[in-house]
Amino acid sequence: MRKLNVVALLPTLLLAAVVGAAVPRPLDPLRVAPHIYSLDFENEKVRVLRQTVRNDETQPLHAHPDRVMVYLQSCAWLEDDGEGGQRMQLFKLGEAVWAPAETHGGSTIEVAQDCQILEIEIL
Repeated sequence: MRKLNVVALLPTLLLAAVVGAAVPRPLDPLRVAPHIYSLDFENEKVRVLRQTVRNDETQPLHAHPDRVMVYLQSCAWLEDDGEGGQRMQLFKLGEAVWAPAETHGGSTIEVAQDCQILEIEIL
């Protein structure tokens, strides 16, 4: 994931957030994980989801298009590194991160505290 300057992105994201309604998709996080995701805003260009990451919670399999993730508080969790180990992911309050389209889930999250993230999906 590449870190971005959230202040520089805001005008672009706000401009993109001014147009119509998105079409639901299979493995939509709002459908398969309503206890984790809620809808903050939606149009034909972007969809803004609020994700609450909780300790020892397993996210069901779900999919995202390309998106920008903005951390609403400092967040830290352990993540599998793909080689049998784990790595710590650390994000600061207000940090914005680009995340490419992916299907993921099925792993249990270990966080130090509940974490709130805005996910701005590019439709």
